[in-house]
Amino acid sequence: MTRVHLHTVCWNDRPMLDFFFRHYEPWVERFFIHDDGSDDGSREYLEARANVAVERLKRTDPNSWVKSAKHIYDTSWKRSRGAADWVIVTNIDEHLHHADMPRYLAIATERGVTAIPALGYQMIADDFPPTESLLWRDFPMGAPWRNMSKLQIFQPDAIEEINYGPGRHLAEPLGDVRYPERDEVVNLHYKYLGLARTQARHEQQERRLGDVDRAKNWGHKYRWTPDQLGADFETVRAALVDTRGLDHHAAHAEPRWWR
Repeated sequence: MTRVHLHTVCWNDRPMLDFFFRHYEPWVERFFIHDDGSDDGSREYLEARANVAVERLKRTDPNSWVKSAKHIYDTSWKRSRGAADWVIVTNIDEHLHHADMPRYLAIATERGVTAIPALGYQMIADDFPPTESLLWRDFPMGAPWRNMSKLQIFQPDAIEEINYGPGRHLAEPLGDVRYPERDEVVNLHYKYLGLARTQARHEQQERRLGDVDRAKNWGHKYRWTPDQLGADFETVRAALVDTRGLDHHAAHAEPRWWR
C-alpha cells in the first residue's frame, strides 16, 4: 500500500476541516499540522484525530508570516523520510485531486516519477457549502489559474530540498527530480466560497501579516476592498469550467513553470 503523509498549516480553519479530511483521508495515512494559535476549535478538533500530529506553528521570522510559513513548507516534510512513499505539502483550502489518486501514485512510482506538479484552479461558490459536501464532486466549477499550479506532491526520499518561493507558487527542487510526462493532478483552491465570507477572511488574514510581508506586497489581496474582491469574483466566473472529467493536461492554460 502506498504510504502518503500530508504537511500543512492551520489558523482558524474549523469551517474547512470537515471538507479537508473528507477529501484526503481516503488516501493519506498521516497528517502533520502546524497550528498558529487557532481559537475557533480547530486545534481541539485536530487533536481529537488519531492520525493527526499537531504542533504550534513557530514564527521563525516574527516580522513575516509568509517567511515563517515558507520555513515550515520547506522543512516539515523531511520528517516523513523513510516513513512515507509520498508527501503532500499544501494548505487547508487546497484539494489535490485525481480521479483515482492511490492508483495514480502507484503507477507514478512504477514509472520512476518523483515529483508531481498540480494544475491550479480557482474554485468558486455563491455560498458556503453544506458541511457534508465532497467539494470536488459537489462544487466542481473553477477557473484555470496558473498562480495555483504548484509542486505539492513528491517523494521525500528522492528530493533533497524543495526550495519553495513565497506562497509555494514556485519551487526549485533539488535531488532526483523526475516529473510525469503528462500533468493529470489538479489543485482545486477552495477559497472563494461566498463573497462576504471571503472578504471577512481576507481582513482577518491581513491583520496577521508582518511588516516584511506588507513591505514586499505579499498577501496584497488581503487588502482589497469589497469592490476589488467582487470584481475578481466576476473575473473567475467568466472563465469557469466544470473540472470533472477534463483532460487537464490539454485544457489547462500554459506555460507551466516546471516545463
